[in-house]
Amino acid sequence: MTSPHLARPEAPAPRLIATDLDGTLLRDDKSVSERTVAALASAERAGIEVFFVTGRPARWMDVVREHVHGHGLAICANGAAVVDLHAGGTFLEVRPLERPVALDVVRALRAAAPGTSFAVELTTGIHYEPEYPPFFLDPGATVATAEKLLFEEAPGVAAPVLKLLAQHPELDPDAFLAAAREAAGDLASITRSSPTALIEISGLGVSKASTLAHCCAERGITAQEVVAFGDMPNDIEMLSWAGRSYAMGNAHPDVITAASGRTVGNNEDGVAVIIEQLVAEAAANR
Repeated sequence: MTSPHLARPEAPAPRLIATDLDGTLLRDDKSVSERTVAALASAERAGIEVFFVTGRPARWMDVVREHVHGHGLAICANGAAVVDLHAGGTFLEVRPLERPVALDVVRALRAAAPGTSFAVELTTGIHYEPEYPPFFLDPGATVATAEKLLFEEAPGVAAPVLKLLAQHPELDPDAFLAAAREAAGDLASITRSSPTALIEISGLGVSKASTLAHCCAERGITAQEVVAFGDMPNDIEMLSWAGRSYAMGNAHPDVITAASGRTVGNNEDGVAVIIEQLVAEAAANR
């Protein structure tokens, strides 16, 4: 299932690997296999930077914190934040969803899909509505309506909103995503990474791809020098942007279409399989 693109003579040597976490780098039990740990380390030794690019918030990055080498950076919340994992998840850059826009999205989705409940992911933690499935990893969350959670007495004084999450108890996940984009796609970037009807809403133009492109530009790295991995719709823009990209064996059908190649599933260490080939290729070309 590995891609023939590895062997293309015109493909430039990779300088950066960008990988999603859940369903991609991580196995289903949320572990990082020994093979994957070794592959990440070998990439760094070969001079290939590794960026974790995930929908997770910074506070959920402990699972990979010790496997970040060199720069120590990760892109979190679907591109809304760049964090320094070497500094305990310190925010270096935030691309927020403005609260008035978030409120407009809430109103639009309540009208388009009655029964939708919301959570608000801030730089300081997550808060959610009473009907929203609770986050047991975040026991300090405030429970209130989205309108109250997004209210601020003076504009610009509250913690930045990284993303808004919307959940529906009955709709098909892809149908919910399509309905949300139809209702509010002109207001914000809307995607999904869950197998359930849970969508994620960021500031307009904010995505894994746009933030990764910015980080690469700062390093003088072109899209053609990036190899990306992903499995769900929130990875599509990143996979389309990168010069070489791989959908996991367990990927959503739209992700498979967007990627230039495919590897085996996350439980079979599909990212490590390709990294091992990249490192071997780099060594052979020295």
